[in-house]
Amino acid sequence: MKKSLICLFFLITPVTFAQYTIERVEPPFWWKGIHNPQLQIMIYGQDVAELIPEIEYDGIAVKRTVLVENRNYLFIYLDIGSEATSGELTIQFKNNEDRVVNSIDYRLLPREKDAALRKEYDNSDAVYLITPDRFANGDTSNDNIDRMPDKVNRGDKWGRHGGDIRGIINSLGYIADLGFTAIWLNPVLENNQPEASYHGYSTTDFFKVDPRFGTNSEYKELSDKARDKGLKIIMDMIMNHCGSEHWWMDDLPSDEWINNPDDYFITNHRRTTLRDPYASNYDRKHFTNGWFVPTMPDLNQRNPLLADYLIQNTLWWIEYLNLAGIRMDTYSYSDKDFMKDWTCAVMDEYPDFNICGEEWSLNPAVLAYWQKGKENPDGYTSCLPGLLDFPLQNALKNALTEQESWNAGMINLYDMLSNDFLYADPFKHVIFPDNHDMSRIFTQLNEDIGLFKLAIVYFATMRGTPQFYYGTEILMSNTGDNSHGNIRSDFPGGWEGDKVNAFTNQGLTKEQIEARRFIKKLLNWRKTATAIHDGKLIHFVPVDGVYTYFRFNDEMKVMVVLNKTASHQNVGLTRFSELRIKGATAKNIITGKQITLNNNLTVGPKQPLILEIE
Repeated sequence: MKKSLICLFFLITPVTFAQYTIERVEPPFWWKGIHNPQLQIMIYGQDVAELIPEIEYDGIAVKRTVLVENRNYLFIYLDIGSEATSGELTIQFKNNEDRVVNSIDYRLLPREKDAALRKEYDNSDAVYLITPDRFANGDTSNDNIDRMPDKVNRGDKWGRHGGDIRGIINSLGYIADLGFTAIWLNPVLENNQPEASYHGYSTTDFFKVDPRFGTNSEYKELSDKARDKGLKIIMDMIMNHCGSEHWWMDDLPSDEWINNPDDYFITNHRRTTLRDPYASNYDRKHFTNGWFVPTMPDLNQRNPLLADYLIQNTLWWIEYLNLAGIRMDTYSYSDKDFMKDWTCAVMDEYPDFNICGEEWSLNPAVLAYWQKGKENPDGYTSCLPGLLDFPLQNALKNALTEQESWNAGMINLYDMLSNDFLYADPFKHVIFPDNHDMSRIFTQLNEDIGLFKLAIVYFATMRGTPQFYYGTEILMSNTGDNSHGNIRSDFPGGWEGDKVNAFTNQGLTKEQIEARRFIKKLLNWRKTATAIHDGKLIHFVPVDGVYTYFRFNDEMKVMVVLNKTASHQNVGLTRFSELRIKGATAKNIITGKQITLNNNLTVGPKQPLILEIE
């Protein structure tokens, strides 16, 4: 099966007749048994709109064809019946004289057993976020591609540095050993942009991995080998925009394919306009229809052909890679009705799947609007399971860096969590100390190792699925330069000849080695800590800079104490009586020491405690 998948991109073999050359067929193949029997195939080539497609294959019929303004596009909708078998079918194209002038071979593949019931990422997982260009260069032969102008230059923080999929495959053992159980990759699809293409968010081909990262088959190999090591793969997707050098930008299907293609304007970034009862239509349109940046044309998902194309592209990658989840970039910037249709189509096909939407707001009410099960005043609904919890991240950073007072410091973290009543299900969110778009957590916390450990413990034990950015484990920092190019700096040891090698400890400081040991111990314990995965949560108002909360289920009870202060704190246990911990024996999971919980508990300066109560 794996060998056949590797060859699939060579199975679409158009036969050329005069001007009717077929240049693109998307998606390039499909699967028998997808829940929605309707398949859209986009055909691109000179004057293909003049052609009439025909298929003779049991169980498959041409349901309809759709023409657009541009005569170089033809959209075919097939109906794939339950009786259809997997195999190779031929689509013939006739002219108006009923003469066959072109044909393509198209594959309908068998699905893997229980493909629709694939295991998603959940709260038992810990996610390792990677910017592939900056992690590890496992194949130097693909560093530069002749037809692609953006060449490797490790001296340029905005340039490509050469990290690739092979480098990640080679590092799977390192990631798994740290205790991570899932990997989220920033986008690796083709970004054939003139410059700054390394980050992957300017897609120029939605069905093809950028050759400087590798191939589609290598992406599939990564997913397969990751699963073998207990690591799930989460794909970073973008529905809101493409890259300005996307192949269709020189020959758009229609003027409605892109929002404002001839007179674009930049979005106002006012996400609140979508649920603001007083917002003007002008401001709403300038948010949704504006381009993110000039090199990212804004896709018009209100176009039904484009909407079908994007939904099918998502299903294609889930099926092809055996994905465990999707992180959706700039979630609220796309048309909101389309995002409802997109999330529901994905979750209808894969009921146990998981999706995390990026809505970068510090107001939990703004995030709550998008989540499945939320009752909104305007009646809007969606099937989105969870979101990236930016409000909690910001509250944690402020809590650890502000001076303590009755309304500042740890109390703000407590108050932010109390806003969880706004969410339909806050336990579905992804929580994180930092990511590829913000300063690294060690930098945010003024490079204070004690505060760093408090943050790591908080995100490893709080409700939701924790995500950590590559290099967090070795205290990577961007102090003095908070540009994206510097935040996403190279992982030491990912390139041959690096003087510092985090994979082997060469050149690491004692503090870096200690930080990684700490995270490794914590995350490997977390793998079996069921109270952290699905347990209830009770927290107590912080006192004197000390914040205490409990996670518990029928099998396990965990007490977490975070002392932000620079002095020892004596924590009285009487107020925790509802948890019935008095006299209990507890194990400190960091030190392994056993203690008895009587009247008081002493917590060291800037020290986190995780106590597993017997």
